[in-house]
Amino acid sequence: MNAKLWIHNQSVDALCGETLDTPNPATGERLATLARGKREDVDRAVASAKSAFPAWSRLDPNERQRILWRAGELVLAHLPELARLESLDTGKPIANATAIDVPRTADTFFYFAGWATKLTGDTIPVRGPILNYTLREPLGVIAAIIPWNFPLLLAARKLAPALAVGNTVVLKPPEEASLSSLRLAEILAEAGLPPGVLNVVTGLGEEAGAALVDHVDVAKVSFTGGTDTGRIIMRAAAGTLKKLSLELGGKSPNIVFADADVDLAAKSAVSAVFYNQGQLCTAGSRLLVQRSVLDQVVETVVAGTNALVLGDPLDPKTQMGPLVSAAHRDRVVSYIGKGNEEGADRRTGGGAVGPGYYVEPTVFSGVTAEMAIAREEIFGPVLSILPFDDVEQVAQIADATEFGLAAGIWTRDIGKAHALAARIRAGTVWINTYNRFDAASPYGGYKQSGFGRENGRAVLEELTQIKSVWVNLG
Repeated sequence: MNAKLWIHNQSVDALCGETLDTPNPATGERLATLARGKREDVDRAVASAKSAFPAWSRLDPNERQRILWRAGELVLAHLPELARLESLDTGKPIANATAIDVPRTADTFFYFAGWATKLTGDTIPVRGPILNYTLREPLGVIAAIIPWNFPLLLAARKLAPALAVGNTVVLKPPEEASLSSLRLAEILAEAGLPPGVLNVVTGLGEEAGAALVDHVDVAKVSFTGGTDTGRIIMRAAAGTLKKLSLELGGKSPNIVFADADVDLAAKSAVSAVFYNQGQLCTAGSRLLVQRSVLDQVVETVVAGTNALVLGDPLDPKTQMGPLVSAAHRDRVVSYIGKGNEEGADRRTGGGAVGPGYYVEPTVFSGVTAEMAIAREEIFGPVLSILPFDDVEQVAQIADATEFGLAAGIWTRDIGKAHALAARIRAGTVWINTYNRFDAASPYGGYKQSGFGRENGRAVLEELTQIKSVWVNLG
């Protein structure tokens, strides 16, 4: 499978003529050959987006709405194809791609299509015979850089709101999994998106990604990925003072009180951490359990983990597929080794299996807050279980990390749940549920989990700028 760049609604080779091979995570064999975009390719993609911006930003919002709605319809029409592509490229179970990734991609386009006609300014009472009002205007060219865990859905999460309010976009998909982004670009063109409004440059982060971040004609960078990369982007973007939004890592606490529906909480904890092979920023990778129900929760979690079906991602019965790459597999396995070395009690899992980049879902109990497996983001199928005694202690443990992306609370005492949710420094808190998302609800992090928000009305404020207009009526 050969894939080219997407510039001005056309598939084109990289100017250097170089390519990158990407493997099938389930087998380790070559899956696709991508064009290796570099700075000169970014230059022509940004130039295309810049040239398209005036007409797109002035287009009747009803027309932008129609195009984005049509895009959502076409995503659903191509559901089997997109799900298979995403499963092959990332290793995620096709059942998840079919039921979640593709439908929620369509939902994202449907939701933000509606905002195209509803973004308004304010009329402000000021002194004197003056009419003062504000306009919300698009920024210009947006650089969208996405990771490999949910490439289709995260591409939609960045593209749909940016396009709805009149920006143009250059998308840099992950080098490990670029195929669904390129197919999505073709679908958007079929929906009526004019040439240049969306361009896709595949390649390496340190080449194509870096060129986008410091490009003088890029007005904003919207990045989802690791915290270390987020810091690099902040430094690189400073030279052009461009706007940034960074959705970064997480080490999310999932808190189970003794007064919760303990069986439900424990069973839900399995999917909270092992969904998508643990490759999600909000994974409930720290399970904090009140000591009086610790043994019950550990037993249920271990049983649920052992029941997971690890296998071919294209098999509808598979619940866990491989990790995305050999390098990432080795990184995750190294953390399992650290857990063993630090004295945590490995209750199940712990090994890499092949062919492909599979890692057994792994559960550690007897974990303390100082251990690396409790502090650092592993981004894989590894769960650390820590005990606590009371609300004060668990509030301290929950925030004893540099991250602040998400948290879960399980209790029948709703007053306690609200009070603890207010104390935890995280952008999302789930109560008696976990990993719920909707295009209408804002999403983002505190602390080293980044800044800025995606989804909902909040993201539209980050993709527009305010102009104040004064009219003398005297």
